[in-house]
Parts: sequence; C-alpha cells; structure tokens
Amino acid sequence: MRRLWLVRHGPTGAKGMCGWTDLPADLSDTTALNRLSLALPWAPVVSSDLRRAVTTADALAEERTRLPHNPDLREVHFGAWEMRTFAEIEAEAPVLARALWAEPGDHAPPGGESWNGLRLRVERALDRLLSEHPEIIVVCHFGPILAALQRARGVGATEVFAQKIEPLSLTVLARGDAGWSVDLVDHHP
Repeated sequence: MRRLWLVRHGPTGAKGMCGWTDLPADLSDTTALNRLSLALPWAPVVSSDLRRAVTTADALAEERTRLPHNPDLREVHFGAWEMRTFAEIEAEAPVLARALWAEPGDHAPPGGESWNGLRLRVERALDRLLSEHPEIIVVCHFGPILAALQRARGVGATEVFAQKIEPLSLTVLARGDAGWSVDLVDHHP
C-alpha cells in the first residue's frame, strides 16, 4: 500500500485566480499548523516550488526529511488571467470563462494551462514520488489535490470541482493492488 498525504498550503488572501503567481502564505495560525503536523506520519515532505507551498512545507517538516521542491506540483497556470477575478474575465471572454469551469478538460486561459494539462503533469509527479516512497507528504495547491482526488475517485472534472479543499487541510489517498482509495478529504485535524 502506498499513501499520499496531500496538504493544501496556508491561506494567501488572494481574491483573483492565483496559479503560478508566487504569493506568500499566512502561517500565523500556529495552532492549526501544529495540529496538522501531529496528524502527519513520519514521512518525507515535498512541495511545489511556489513560496506559499514551500513555507508551509518547511513549517510542517520539523525533523522529517525535506525533499527538493517540485515545480510539477504547482497550481494550474492561469496565463493572462493570473490574479484577475472571474467577473473581470467573464466580461472579457464570457464563452471561454464559462467553458473553463463548466466543461473542464482541454480549454485553457490565454497563455495558460488546461485542466487536462495540469492533471497529466501532477499525476506523473505523484506517480514518480510514490515509486520512490511508500508514504509521502505533499504540500501543494487546490488544483493538484483535486487532480489526485479525481483519479482516486474515478470521476469527471466537473464532479471533483464541487469538492472543497481549504487551506491547511489534509487529503489522504492510498494506492494498493485493488487501485486507489480515499481515506480523508479536506480534513482539519
């Protein structure tokens, strides 16, 4: 049995679409961080290379092995839509803006990444990590956690998009001989 301990980074306060924009995380809730750290196994910790994930992972790592940052664990790239609100984007490109969320798959923002592109990137990264570590703590973002959850549940993107994944929450997925199972989703220890 292999297990992924997926942690969403600390809150950023961003009001727009924050994908590859490198914002810091607010890690002032030390009580939540301590509870989360205590709920995690003694396993290696890896994060995306974006600052909000790096600092969250560093805060949780304590004496755990800290692996190099992995850019394949980044959030979806919103391209020209980075840090803009949905209302702004919908006013400019209503058909594409709605399609991106209502029909996720190959639609992508200008200069950005599609849902299928994110999913493929994240699945390859997680598979590589699980081939090297039977258990691993992955500190990343909303999109990568949803991509992993979509695969584990065997559902479509529109169904998984309805799932809430809050900052500093824990999602635990396991892969065994019978396939994937979901142990926890959006858990706050």
